[in-house]
Amino acid sequence: MFGTKRELMVIALRDTDAVAEELREALATADEKDRPGLERAAALLARAAAVPDSEIRGRWALRRITAAGHTGPADSVHAVKALRQAEPGLSLASAVLLSKEAAALQAVDASRT
Repeated sequence: MFGTKRELMVIALRDTDAVAEELREALATADEKDRPGLERAAALLARAAAVPDSEIRGRWALRRITAAGHTGPADSVHAVKALRQAEPGLSLASAVLLSKEAAALQAVDASRT
């Protein structure tokens, strides 16, 4: 249909709220021996929950692109093709956006080395 805007049909699923609640409950009754480990787990969970959805989607896309055998830039035509072959339900627009998010992660990794 003409004039319709296509939406990104890929979402990042998280269950950090439920896990955080479990950790809070465990901390409330924890003895001194268990408390440091639970506090560390809560800090790690908070850090994971702060990761933007675009980064989670980018990591997923990069894993799928790599698993499909592509070794070049994640935002290349070949990477988009590999991603769509690995995940046939992805629209071209979604695959392009995901490949761009994956490429952004590649750029960050490259700048760290």
